[in-house]
Amino acid sequence: MSYFSFTYSLAGTTQKSEGLYVNQSTEPPGARAGGNRVDRGAVVRSDRSKMATVEPETTPTTNPPPAEEEKTESSQEVANPEHYIKHPLQNSLYNHIQLSSNLMPGCDYSLFKDGIEPMWEDEKNKRGGRWLITLNKQQRRSDLDRFWLETLLCLIGESFDDYSDDVCGAVVNVRAKGDKIAIWTTECENRDAVTHIGRVYKERLGLPPKIVIGYQSHADTATKSGSTTKNRFVV
Repeated sequence: MSYFSFTYSLAGTTQKSEGLYVNQSTEPPGARAGGNRVDRGAVVRSDRSKMATVEPETTPTTNPPPAEEEKTESSQEVANPEHYIKHPLQNSLYNHIQLSSNLMPGCDYSLFKDGIEPMWEDEKNKRGGRWLITLNKQQRRSDLDRFWLETLLCLIGESFDDYSDDVCGAVVNVRAKGDKIAIWTTECENRDAVTHIGRVYKERLGLPPKIVIGYQSHADTATKSGSTTKNRFVV
């Protein structure tokens, strides 16, 4: 169970949506009050300046049914599997923002654990690195959105087993020459964690064995002398 902060960046400006919280909830949609909306396993703190408002449901006035019948219907409503099997991101923050493939070049999306900023200098990031996926311009329409959604699911679903705590967040960079998606981890020297995360991530993206992805430390990226950074690990 983790809290995440979603950030949108463009040319030095940043908009942040706090409190994307993902947990399989046994409550039906709309069961909580106080500014939070429950969307079948995802809770997103409402931002009325950015999010569309939802019209309150109205119930037609009818004669009250017998008490026994009312109790039966109520039980059936709570047990409705529709409340449990929907995709965790369905109807949540993800569906209220632009797809990555529709962003202007120079824009970034990032999803990081609450309290971690999407920058190398953050205490949780400065000794870490990233698994990097590089996409050409033709892949923006075919792969970018699918890869980014799968990346988000890996994070919120804690898909990396015992090493999920080593994951800090993920970033997608939309650029004119080609796009990048990366998962950031907290410690580049932790070989077991880094390689396990890389193998799981590659499998979840459905990449064929002949495709190799690399892991780069943030320190190496910050001090690189050319246009490329050496890989610490590859899978």
